[in-house]
Amino acid sequence: MRKYIKISVSLAITMFFLLMMCLTVSAEDEKESVLTAQVHQNSQVKVEKRDLPDAFVRFSFVSDLKFEYPDAVRGIYVTGHSAGGSRFEKLVDLVDSTELNSMVIDIKEDKGFITYKPEEELPYEGVAKNFIKDPKEVLKKLEAKGIYPIARIVVFKDPALAKARPDLSFTKNGEVWTNGKNEAFVSPFQKEVWDYNIDIAKQAAELGFREIQFDYVRFPEGFEKRDKELEYDMGDYKDADLTDVKKRVEAVTDFVAYAREELEYYNVDVSVDIFGYAATIEETPGIGQNFSRISDNVDVISSMIYPSHWTPYFGIDFPDKEPYRLVDEYAKVENKVLDALDNPPVSRPWIQDFEAPWLYSGSTFQYGVEEVEAQIRALNENGIKEFLLWNAGNTYTEGVDYTPLD
Repeated sequence: MRKYIKISVSLAITMFFLLMMCLTVSAEDEKESVLTAQVHQNSQVKVEKRDLPDAFVRFSFVSDLKFEYPDAVRGIYVTGHSAGGSRFEKLVDLVDSTELNSMVIDIKEDKGFITYKPEEELPYEGVAKNFIKDPKEVLKKLEAKGIYPIARIVVFKDPALAKARPDLSFTKNGEVWTNGKNEAFVSPFQKEVWDYNIDIAKQAAELGFREIQFDYVRFPEGFEKRDKELEYDMGDYKDADLTDVKKRVEAVTDFVAYAREELEYYNVDVSVDIFGYAATIEETPGIGQNFSRISDNVDVISSMIYPSHWTPYFGIDFPDKEPYRLVDEYAKVENKVLDALDNPPVSRPWIQDFEAPWLYSGSTFQYGVEEVEAQIRALNENGIKEFLLWNAGNTYTEGVDYTPLD
């Protein structure tokens, strides 16, 4: 009997030390080493080994919805209003009847509002709107049609959070600062802001979205001209031995890297929208975007290369009137930058399907079939097969041939 007791005690001690090994792994490696058994409603669980000892495995999330990554993503932007309203069926028909195959749907939009009412309680009141009454049903519709779903989350432009938590924003004379468009931003220096947005992304992944696209991953435009007059907390970056420009770059880059790490469990791709001109310079001095460093930390990079958004560039006097030439010149530059990376992400630029009347005193240059197809052709000729169409009102040009070039 004592022999068996000793064996049992020995076994118990062994099991105890195995458990302690699992619980005392360093924080840096915790994500890859700790056994996580987190089962979500409407989901299944699969087991994966990710550089773990043979005795340990890691669970990772698998949605109950099944989406296949397309041959190349060719998508449209969809607001929360459109996804939750009568226009949704028309947009589904557009994608289903053409070579388009994907939708980028607002989950957290430009005013900072979450576009549906999550089951989980949010940390701030009034930040969720019921634009999409049943996001799960929206995703089931997309699944039935084979349309690839991407969740757009606007990060640091966030009037709703700035109002709820001025201490996380930029203030002036005790009031939340807004830019010329009356938009408020929250600070990329604040990890609390990071976690808030990443928690929203995790919920989107649990719904069934296969990719998380972060937009406005930056400081306000022209921040370098007003950073000394605004009040804001620099958090862990305050005492960093870096210039103010480098601090901004570090904060933005660190957020992207952190988001990708936090979302690894959910088996989703991570993409970031970035200003097109960021690929043409080492780093943007005000907004904190370094194209190469962000690209190093994402699965997909989506440069916003709308011709209307460029001043004279690449030797083009009026880019809005020359969509093919602008996109062609940009693509050549981007290819060189991405080719220099060891593991470049997929390039999936945003292109223009709208007019820009603010550029003209007379009649506005119109964007129709020819102009949209010109941008797609320029990308294809430079080896870029993926793209996203932007139209803020979700009214897209009919009759466009989205077929990729052979």
